[in-house]
Amino acid sequence: MDVEQSNQSHWIPLADLMTGLMMVFMLLTAAFMLRVEQTTTLVVKEFEETKSDMLQALQKEFATDLKQWNAELLGDMTIRFNDPTVLFDTGSAELKPKFKAILKEFFPRYVALLTSEKYKATVKEIRIEGHTSVQWTKDTSPRNAYFLNMGLSQARTRSALEYVLSLGPVQKHEEWLIEHVTANGLSSSRPVSDSIKPAAMLANQRVEFRIVTNASDRMDQIARELREQ
Repeated sequence: MDVEQSNQSHWIPLADLMTGLMMVFMLLTAAFMLRVEQTTTLVVKEFEETKSDMLQALQKEFATDLKQWNAELLGDMTIRFNDPTVLFDTGSAELKPKFKAILKEFFPRYVALLTSEKYKATVKEIRIEGHTSVQWTKDTSPRNAYFLNMGLSQARTRSALEYVLSLGPVQKHEEWLIEHVTANGLSSSRPVSDSIKPAAMLANQRVEFRIVTNASDRMDQIARELREQ
C-alpha cells in the first residue's frame, strides 16, 4: 500500500509538469502566430500604401500624355498602349516610328520615377508584355496560331526592350534596368475581350509595361527570420 501511494506521489507531479509544458508550448505558439499575423498585416498595409502612392505618382507624371498616346494607366500600375496601328505592322516585330517616338518620351520619365529613392527598393521587375489576337491566317489552326503569335509577341517585346535600353537618358541606369526589365510575349493568352468582333480583336493587340513589387519576397523573408528566432 505504501509503495502504491509512493508511485502515485511521483506520477501526479509528472502529470502536472507535462500539462504545464503543454500550456507553455501553446502560449509560445499563439504568441508566434500573433506576431506573424501582425507582421503580415503591417507588410500588406505598407504595400497597399506604396502601391497607392506609386499609382498616384504615375498618374501625375503621365496624366497629360496618356490620351495622346492612346494609352491608359490601370489600377495595378500597368501602363497599356492600346493602338496596334501605331505599335507594329501586321506580322512584324519592328517598332513603327510613332511608337518609337512615344517610347522615347515615355520610358526615360518612367525609369526616373521608378528608380527614385522613394520607389527603387520596392520594384522587383518591370515586365514589358506583348499581347496579340487569336488570329493568324484563316487556314491556321487555333493551336498553331497561338504558338505563332507567341513567337511574334516575344519578338515584339524584345524589340521594345532593345529600343528603350538604347535611349541615352536611361544609360546611367543600365545595370539596374538589365536586372529588372524583362520582355514577355504572351500571345493571345490574356485577352481584354473574348469577342470575335473586329474592334475587340484589335483591342487585344497591345503592349503593356507592368510593375511587379517585392511585397511577396518581403513576406517570405520576414517569415524566415521569425522561424530562425
